Amino acid sequence: MPDYAYLLIAIVSEVIATSTLKATASFTKLVPSLVVLVGYGSAFYFLSLCLNTISVGVAYAIWSGLGIVLVALLGWVFYRQAIDQAGLIGMGLIIGGVAVLHLFSKTASH
Repeated sequence: MPDYAYLLIAIVSEVIATSTLKATASFTKLVPSLVVLVGYGSAFYFLSLCLNTISVGVAYAIWSGLGIVLVALLGWVFYRQAIDQAGLIGMGLIIGGVAVLHLFSKTASH
């Protein structure tokens, strides 16, 4: 499997886990707690697999940057958490920064 597919699985796993944290009610509800634990476990496992060809800095920037944006969007959809103009601009800057790092940095792979 290509390393960027591993990275995508890591991102999706982390986003699912983080978005489910609120539903755990401080880890007092079993099913959401298990989703969080499995999600974070898979996220780190697949993140480690993609590091065969993607540098750790770039992989982590993509993983965390896209994770931030996706979790904020899911919070808006499922928890009705507002995203104001400054938040949208910040998320745009995160995506832009990740794109610049990936497309123009010579350290993108090792």
